[in-house]
Amino acid sequence: MISVRRIYDQPASDEGYKVLVDRLWPRGISKEKAGCNEWMKDVAPSNELRIWYFHDHSKWKEFKKLYRKELLEKSEALARLKEMERQYGTITLLYSSTERELNNAVALKEFLAEQDK
Repeated sequence: MISVRRIYDQPASDEGYKVLVDRLWPRGISKEKAGCNEWMKDVAPSNELRIWYFHDHSKWKEFKKLYRKELLEKSEALARLKEMERQYGTITLLYSSTERELNNAVALKEFLAEQDK
């Protein structure tokens, strides 16, 4: 199972293995307080894509399309995420954006779910 949580929110007890999937470290949070098990910036959108999107809702569909194209070139990192899911049962993708619905962690979760079909 894959879940998604904003890194600044209170963690749940059943989050399993927690992976930060942002390119940049979240502002104002120490590594200790973040409580993540791993930081996988290589599965985050490229800097160019991240800056272009800038959480503009009108760009969401195009962002997902471009991000998926980037993800297809990251097979090792994606395999690592799937292995974590098998090993821990649950992984939680952590993100820092204030945008809770249209962010890279949500897009990554959707992408991984589609790969299972």
